[in-house]
Amino acid sequence: MINFNKDAQRSGRKYFVLITMLILGFTSNIAIAEDSKYKERPVLKVCADPQLMPFSNKNEEGLENKIAELLAKELGAELKYVWFPQRMGFIRNTLRSEENGIFKCDLVLSVPEHFELAATTKPYYASTYALVYVKGRGLDSVTEPDMLETLNDERQDIKIGLFDRGPAQLWVFQRNLMDNMVPYQLQLGDARKNPTEIILSDLLDGKFDATIVWGPTAAYFATQNKDKGELVILPLKDDLKLPEMKFVYNMSMAVRHADKEWKEQLNGLIDKYQEDINAIISSYGIPIVEVIPKPALDDD
Repeated sequence: MINFNKDAQRSGRKYFVLITMLILGFTSNIAIAEDSKYKERPVLKVCADPQLMPFSNKNEEGLENKIAELLAKELGAELKYVWFPQRMGFIRNTLRSEENGIFKCDLVLSVPEHFELAATTKPYYASTYALVYVKGRGLDSVTEPDMLETLNDERQDIKIGLFDRGPAQLWVFQRNLMDNMVPYQLQLGDARKNPTEIILSDLLDGKFDATIVWGPTAAYFATQNKDKGELVILPLKDDLKLPEMKFVYNMSMAVRHADKEWKEQLNGLIDKYQEDINAIISSYGIPIVEVIPKPALDDD
């Protein structure tokens, strides 16, 4: 006589084991899918300037180089560079340029948030343009940038070295200081020369009294040239009444507009390593400025 209860129990155990295996297999597949959410990147290709300290150089000594190393290590990827001078056409000749149907690189660091030529990550640092002068050479009473106009009204002899492009010209114009300007070219014929380094060297050499340049470069240059003089760096603030006169910028990483998953992955890495990124930036003498994200005018 067949024992239906025993057979039923055996069948029940078989179904339980089968269902358990299916569940384990299903959840295992979910775990694998989560682990491989992003495309594997055996090589991290970064486009950077070969001679633009403190950001990057061919010896990989800049802060962008160190951040790229951090990202590559987390991704388990080999880090490779495509070098191109940071000037007009940079994104067109790097991030958006192809060789034999393959893009030259997949990442550019230090671009303004919501940069129109590429998709940008969340900001990972912020900085501002700054008024810079040498301590002990007649401008020590200037403790706020706007005080330069008042001092010039008294003296009429302050010379300001200024690039032929950028927001600094508008600041000088608004403060009736255009007659005091000593012009410099921002984009030089020789891509190996750093124009900001040239203008700061001339400031230390006494060829003029003050300049306005990008703050991180000024801060780094100050730490590297203490023997030539002490640079006073006074950050400029945005004027809400003149939105075109913008000095404070959030800086992001740039990817191609189509690379949405790559951008999302980078945002996660920025969140994870923000303290490490801050430490890298600070190690170059650059003060950490609070990042206040700004909405894009259009979809990024």
